[in-house]
Amino acid sequence: AVAAAPPPAPSRAEPEVYHPPVIHRDPRHIHPMVTRRMASQAATLSATEGEPRVSPVPSSVRDALADPHWRRAMEEEYAALLANQTWDLVPRPSGCNVVTGKWIWTHKRRADGTLERYKARWVLRGFTQRPGVDYDETFSPVVKPATVRTVLSLALSRTWPVHQLDVKNAFLHGTLSETVYCSQPAGFVDSSRPDMVCRLNKSLYGLKQAPRAWYSRFATFLLTLGFTEAKSDTSLFIYRRGDETAYLLLYVDDIVLTASSQQLLQSVISSLQQEFAMKDLGQLHHFLGVTVEPRPSGLLLHQRQYALDILERAGMTDCKPCSTPVDTQAKLSADLGDPVADPTAYRSLAGALQYLTFTRPDLTYAVQQVCLHMHDPRESHLAALKRLLRYVRGTVDLGLVLHRSSSAELVVYTDADWAGCPDTRRSTSGYAVFLGGNLVSWSSKRQPVVSRSSAEAEYRAVANGVAEASWLRQLLAELHSPLAKSTLVYCDNVSAVYLSTNPVQHQRTKHVEIDLHFVRDRVAIGDVRVLHVPTTSQFADIFTKGLPSSTFSEFRSSLNVAGG
Repeated sequence: AVAAAPPPAPSRAEPEVYHPPVIHRDPRHIHPMVTRRMASQAATLSATEGEPRVSPVPSSVRDALADPHWRRAMEEEYAALLANQTWDLVPRPSGCNVVTGKWIWTHKRRADGTLERYKARWVLRGFTQRPGVDYDETFSPVVKPATVRTVLSLALSRTWPVHQLDVKNAFLHGTLSETVYCSQPAGFVDSSRPDMVCRLNKSLYGLKQAPRAWYSRFATFLLTLGFTEAKSDTSLFIYRRGDETAYLLLYVDDIVLTASSQQLLQSVISSLQQEFAMKDLGQLHHFLGVTVEPRPSGLLLHQRQYALDILERAGMTDCKPCSTPVDTQAKLSADLGDPVADPTAYRSLAGALQYLTFTRPDLTYAVQQVCLHMHDPRESHLAALKRLLRYVRGTVDLGLVLHRSSSAELVVYTDADWAGCPDTRRSTSGYAVFLGGNLVSWSSKRQPVVSRSSAEAEYRAVANGVAEASWLRQLLAELHSPLAKSTLVYCDNVSAVYLSTNPVQHQRTKHVEIDLHFVRDRVAIGDVRVLHVPTTSQFADIFTKGLPSSTFSEFRSSLNVAGG
């Protein structure tokens, strides 16, 4: 272990702020808990060789103001708030709710882990807001992962330039419709008016309605530029004028923009920069924690650094890798074994692994299985989670490859594991959707009801796959890339294939919900065709049951998962 002086005691005026760091642990230390002392050490010691010493994350406003790096970051944040006319100082009205705030500090790092800048944010404590008083609606849409993969696949096939944009102080651009009062930022209180409060004109980080206000402000401006909001995904904006086309993907303040020409791309960027403090980061290379690397055949999407961070949090950086994420007996009972000692750590790791499936379809089934028991994790579930992390340790360099393809066909594979749950006897549905050979959407989910036959379970899986295909067909139509052919839906159950076209209600299927029979409507109008496929060629098998190690690598390569 590396010896270091103990961190300063936290100030009583400002509570301790926890930031999950990248920690270089002693190999003998295997406990997953991250103490404040370890966090302080990690911030100082995690700099790469040749990088200047990194100031640790401060524990109080006093410590931050004493460090020139953090003080500069706080001054820049405060100056941005004033320049944006975020608030007006007013006398405190009697009986009003004043939202308190705190400073949040973090190290902004590049994709390779090196320090980019010191970042300070004045964040309000949104939990002190009162519904109906200083906030109403809070929902804000974000772009769907399948939409991102579909747009990238189309842009790649058409050789369009793809850029990423970053909005500085994005939430400060949102206009509030409610009257909100907050306290003055700690360390920057106006000495001549210390008793006054801030009446907000613009939204601030931490407010419950801040994401919604920013989205509304940005979407309104895009409409003035000629963009239209896609009905299939409201965070996708489409520009179409003659032969010129542009797609914009919005995920809070992270933006991906692609256009049919470089001139149109720069024109849109210039218009956005005139309205917002926006920076063009160049070719898409790092988006939402996903690294995008160009390859001769297309693009490689991977989350190597994110996977390493998860292993670091679990204390399993040096664990022994395994070849598959689950064993052959993958289904676990809900009450098998003793309760885990730290259920919070289990839930934290299981939740973190969910985002890793953005580029790792081979993890989807295993993650779904461990997430089924987050409410009451047992030792057997923890063992399954650790096995999954061991598999991640041996495959950190894997990612999803998107190939250039002239084909625009949509193909769906669906499968179900009948009565696989040992407790509820519910089945697990899975599907994999390919667009021109690129895997763009996949799912592994336990069915909501018990199926009385394997045909019913498979038919429900087909219905889920057809629903996803219908949504993707609508998305492609809005992207001005309509499909000319029917979508092929492959299922390895002959009875389920017959049900998709047979209008007769048999005794064994009369209890099936009517909404599942929309599959027949889609088959009748020619949108989809449900066909039989041998089980040995069933790609969706990976999402419904554990596979032996002899076949898992073959399925993984078939799903376009390739190493870096």
